Amino acid sequence: MTVAEYQPDLQKIRAAYLSADDLRVAASILYNAYFDDPLFVDIFQGEKEGYEARLRSAIKEEINTYYDAKQPLVGLFEDDRLLAVTCLTNPDTAFGAGQFWHWRLKMLLTAGYFGTKQMIAKEEKVREKIPAENYHMLSLIGVHPNYQDIGLGHVLMSAILGLMVEDELSQGVAVLVTLPKCMSYFLDAEFERVEEIEVGHITGTVMFRPK
Repeated sequence: MTVAEYQPDLQKIRAAYLSADDLRVAASILYNAYFDDPLFVDIFQGEKEGYEARLRSAIKEEINTYYDAKQPLVGLFEDDRLLAVTCLTNPDTAFGAGQFWHWRLKMLLTAGYFGTKQMIAKEEKVREKIPAENYHMLSLIGVHPNYQDIGLGHVLMSAILGLMVEDELSQGVAVLVTLPKCMSYFLDAEFERVEEIEVGHITGTVMFRPK
């Protein structure tokens, strides 16, 4: 049986925090998930040579920064196989692109000045619109391309909402949606549209799922 033919048993899926050994596979899953995302294409100049390298490096730095800062990196596993992943920020922290100078430096070296500036602008614009003070921010989410459309996204969302419910400080979960096809996924999870914002040349919708 090839990898493409393999179908995971949803009854055996478990959600768990990622370990350092999982970060490489997680970065690969998210790279594929965001390769065609209009916001990332715009920020990292998809029309120019080297887009793939800039995007891959940016996602790698994002994941490593989250891991080092002990922010929630959650994956779906079947045995030791990582099938889906999401990156969030805790509600009790000032963690964000604008607060981490070392993250800025690494991003400047990998993604370039324009990409780094746009990523920071995105963080700031989204945070300005959230109707809460303490909340989880859903930064990245993706399912392995070979295992999509079988329900893993909904399993992962259940894990995300579980983190919110268990955290006494959290007032909800926020996310910026830039792909229209993803809107129904968040609406199904009872996220509410907050406001549209522009980041670079792209319009996205800030959404919030209150506790």
